[in-house]
Amino acid sequence: MNGRLAFVESPVQLLNVLEWAHAQVTGAPGGDDPGRTGAAPTAQGPSGAAPRGRAAVPGGRPPAGGAADRPPESGPGPAPAAHDLTVVVLSPTDPMSRGQLRRMAQLAREDGFSVRWQEAREGRGSLARTLRDLAPLLRAAERIIVGDPFSRYVQLLLTLFGPRHLTVVDDGTATMEFAAQLTRGERLVRWHRRGSLRPRDLLLAPVSSLARRRLAPTRGRTVEIFTSLPVEAPPGTTVTPHAFAWTRARFGPPRLTRGADLVGTSLVETGVVDADRYIQAVADLARTHGATRYFAHRRERPAKLHRIAVETGLEIVRPDLPLELIARRGPIGRTVVSFPSTVVHTLPLALAGTGVKVAVCKVAPEWLLENVSERAQGFLSGVAGTAAHEVDRLTARAAPAMERFEFG
Repeated sequence: MNGRLAFVESPVQLLNVLEWAHAQVTGAPGGDDPGRTGAAPTAQGPSGAAPRGRAAVPGGRPPAGGAADRPPESGPGPAPAAHDLTVVVLSPTDPMSRGQLRRMAQLAREDGFSVRWQEAREGRGSLARTLRDLAPLLRAAERIIVGDPFSRYVQLLLTLFGPRHLTVVDDGTATMEFAAQLTRGERLVRWHRRGSLRPRDLLLAPVSSLARRRLAPTRGRTVEIFTSLPVEAPPGTTVTPHAFAWTRARFGPPRLTRGADLVGTSLVETGVVDADRYIQAVADLARTHGATRYFAHRRERPAKLHRIAVETGLEIVRPDLPLELIARRGPIGRTVVSFPSTVVHTLPLALAGTGVKVAVCKVAPEWLLENVSERAQGFLSGVAGTAAHEVDRLTARAAPAMERFEFG
């Protein structure tokens, strides 16, 4: 057994698997020099073609046939090679996620990886069919790489086939919570979930309990966390730094625009933040920073995005790749403003040496819905505050207090 098998369910997870594999090849876990600018400028991402106040097509692309409608171009980057890594995409049902995953799968194949698209949620019987199809790969795998340890699908696979070596790559800020829960010996639960167990949680509790043990290091199993986030290594695990070396080698440097860009979040969709408060905050930030574009999170609902476009005048861009790649390809604003999310940790790495500034807007307590737990509030504060050594305080006229990251 010497194969490596990765399970991904989102575009960001697949991106980070490619970053992990690149680190294995280069022998530099933290990546190359963060100031490296990589190849010459490449095909540009969102073009800003839609008029203010109107929603843009996915990726901000021109009509079919335009340059941006073609697959993403790339710099020389690492030469494609045969890898003993197979990437299994446990395909989600969300159309935006599926579209981004298709694009990421294309990039992975261009780099010589084997990518298997598994319709894991395609109606009744899909679970049994997926387990049957993947059983031979799981039995032969020496190392399993997963992007979401909270995924019920991943947990079920781990209960049936315990790997000798396990790597967890970033799936947003959930990596921080996973490491903390592993350290404290707690059951695995997403940070925005309420404290009480739901009926479905009770039904799957035995699976989650066994999966948590399979995700922990033992005498016969190693566990690695490959992350760009500030994570303390749980006892017995290895934390490997992730500096977006593959992204910087493959794309950019980007062309910078004069204005600012806003990065959206799914905090409304996950039941954490009030929609009206969120949209008002977006309007305040756009006015304060002169923003013209709003990069939507793939889970944001069309109705909310329509309101933002109408009420703020912002152009809505639905990226067709993870934001780190979109920003690295460019064009991107000289200032990027985000609410607490992974990008306040990842964009400074992906855009190192470009001169782009990233600002993070803290979530004010009055924006939160009544049923949001104190644990969720604390987690959001921690996401914004964990890079304090790089923060400059700003005073915004109509927006909440800002923290700014500058790199370059």
